[in-house]
Amino acid sequence: MLKCFTTNTQKAIPIKVITPIDFPAWLKKQNAMTKNWLTSSGFQLTAGKFSLLPDAAGNITQVLFGTDDIKNFWSIGNLPVILPEGKYIFDIPEEYYAHYGIAFGLGAYQFTRYKKPLKGSAELVLLKNDDFSFIENTVESIYWVRDLINTPTDDMGPTEFASAAVSFAKQYGASIKQIVGDDLLKKNFPCIHTVGRASDDEPRLLDLRWGNPKHPKVTLVGKGVCFDTGGLDIKPSSSMLLMKKDMAGAAHVLGLARMVIEATLPISLRVLIPVVENAISGNAFRPGDIITSRKGITIEIGNTDAEGRLVLADALTEAVSEKPDLVIDISTLTGAARVAVGTDISLMFSNQDDLALNVIRHGDQQQDPICRLPLFAGYREALNSSIADINNAAMDSYAGAITAALFLKEFVPNDIPWLHFDIMAWNLKSKPGHPQGGEAMGLRALFSYLRERYSRQNGC
Repeated sequence: MLKCFTTNTQKAIPIKVITPIDFPAWLKKQNAMTKNWLTSSGFQLTAGKFSLLPDAAGNITQVLFGTDDIKNFWSIGNLPVILPEGKYIFDIPEEYYAHYGIAFGLGAYQFTRYKKPLKGSAELVLLKNDDFSFIENTVESIYWVRDLINTPTDDMGPTEFASAAVSFAKQYGASIKQIVGDDLLKKNFPCIHTVGRASDDEPRLLDLRWGNPKHPKVTLVGKGVCFDTGGLDIKPSSSMLLMKKDMAGAAHVLGLARMVIEATLPISLRVLIPVVENAISGNAFRPGDIITSRKGITIEIGNTDAEGRLVLADALTEAVSEKPDLVIDISTLTGAARVAVGTDISLMFSNQDDLALNVIRHGDQQQDPICRLPLFAGYREALNSSIADINNAAMDSYAGAITAALFLKEFVPNDIPWLHFDIMAWNLKSKPGHPQGGEAMGLRALFSYLRERYSRQNGC
């Protein structure tokens, strides 16, 4: 169990979460000491403000916390690091406790691989009910995703990332295979090989499987570019600073796989991760090169910094070969997605309307926001090439997230349900429940959707 959680309720301090509208009625019911303390301390209950209520001996007996809406569980996300160390329990309706527990746990996260924690976290009592394992599963999986993203490339290159995936598979009884280096050419994964061949850390494709093969097939594909220099179309230094996070899509699909396996969802899970470093050397791929992809589609390289879609193309071709029930790919694919929806919203594309609407609904329920953009066929011509079947980059800067998604669509048949996520995976600054640094985006929504869909299908 994470240090921010406990099941021991003894001497736990209640946290009363209340809105400004309900505060006057609550205050009337309090004893004189509480009223005097709040008055003398000048406390004004507003969203995000809290007060530590003492007894006559000066010990904390209760925490009063203001929120604009009791359903806004993220509002308490800073409490783990600003409350005094101790044991706490939320005084809220039980229906909200799981979400509050998740927000508390995620707010307690600190990346401590290279630096000591700033302070110890307060502890939250988890109720021993049906939500207990759900809270633990969610928070622990997202911690792992954040850790993977936050780790710099010298400790999380292709070899190290593959090692993390192998350890995960071993822990959970999944099978995993790797195709490494020139074997990618022998096995016909030319795009993955081309993007990663310039690095001294060989490119590879990870192929993880778990579950009963008779269950519905769900395949996850994650972009695993462990560092992106941009290649010969090199990025400016300011754009390269966060490129350790360009493997966040790969981290996300591993995190989602962990959530699925911990919950023992009745699906046949496959996870495909192309893992590369887009580096520069004498054998780096060049603008103007032509690659024949695994599917046989010829690709003209318009920009070596549009490498993520290349490795995903081969992985998606393999993903759809088994005609799964659902394919989900996740990537930090375009800067255009951030221009479109900012850094806090997951951008999604899908070839099926009902599927997309259901996932967005789960995003709303989990306060894990998702926005859908169209696969607008009219923009496909921006990817035309005069010497190949397609160009990997549009020649203009408009609708970049859409044209990137349209590129991927070339490798996914219309009859296979498909979700494509283009995400930031990074908090530029700390917010309640979301510390600065690597972030899991869309995972809680996707897991909620998968849990509902496949539990219902199997009568669970």
